Amino acid sequence: MSKLAVLGSGAWGTTLAQVLCDAGKEVLIWGRNADVVAEINNSKTNSKFLPGIKLPDKVRATTDINEAFNYGSAIVLAIPAQSLRENLVAWKGAFPTHLPVLSTLKGIEADTQKRMTELVTEILGIPSDQIGLITGPNLAGELSLRQPAGAVAASTNSKISDYMIEAFTTPYFRVYPSNDLIGCELAGAAKSVIALAVGMAIGLELGENTQAMIITRGLSEVARFGNGYGAEPLTFLGLAGMGDLVASCGSGLSRNRTFGEALGRSGSMATARLEVAKTVEGVASAAAIQELAHRVGVEVPIIEVVSDVVRDRLTPKDAMARLMSVSMRAEI
Repeated sequence: MSKLAVLGSGAWGTTLAQVLCDAGKEVLIWGRNADVVAEINNSKTNSKFLPGIKLPDKVRATTDINEAFNYGSAIVLAIPAQSLRENLVAWKGAFPTHLPVLSTLKGIEADTQKRMTELVTEILGIPSDQIGLITGPNLAGELSLRQPAGAVAASTNSKISDYMIEAFTTPYFRVYPSNDLIGCELAGAAKSVIALAVGMAIGLELGENTQAMIITRGLSEVARFGNGYGAEPLTFLGLAGMGDLVASCGSGLSRNRTFGEALGRSGSMATARLEVAKTVEGVASAAAIQELAHRVGVEVPIIEVVSDVVRDRLTPKDAMARLMSVSMRAEI
């Protein structure tokens, strides 16, 4: 199993391709942008998404989805979460359903409130034990520089987890197994919403005390949310939970935090969208995560105010005021 196809030629897909090559694999990246694909093949760079990074020689790229499907022994999903359904429906007739599907997506589908791996099983008919998830505090801008990082390989099938560990582990990228697929997936989606809240606080020129409160209370929300769906509590103290939350809330490389900062400064979703034109999963997923939490009777006040802000029902300043008025129950 020395060849893998990575679907997605953006910063994250290209970075994952580099990691896989560094782990001794051969990789074919699929992307729609013919210019990006040609640059990867001709100069081993992707200046649009990863400026200054020289890719390994074993990375190739294609715009032909069938070539990607027929290339290797596993399919890695690295496309925007909210486009997954549209792509899977288009690919359904040709998708190699006998291969492991390794998701790296962090989001909840806005219209249906479904997790990404749920969409794979629903649309393609692939059994859940054929699916894995790579997640954790992995900012593409740092990982592409080969700075030390860690991730979680989550699957209900230990063989899939073991395969992901073997495929992705390098001297700078450590991968740890988990059987808590649901917990890891929910943590990866919900942390984006908390990062938006931290970004709004920064944009409002609020300090470290405020940010620390949002991060820690946010972790509590995410853990309660996951527990409502049967997730393992310790998942949220590890790389998939606290680790990913810290990276997303603390780094200027995080799209969610950066968007939140623009939103806090301007008080306007329209202005924030102009400043941060890239996909921001927390914006798309906030209302869906709120709905999922309410289905299991979990109160998520930070997620709720962010959901209201991104739907233009509340200003960032009023959101912070509302957070300071919520019921003060025991923290644990």
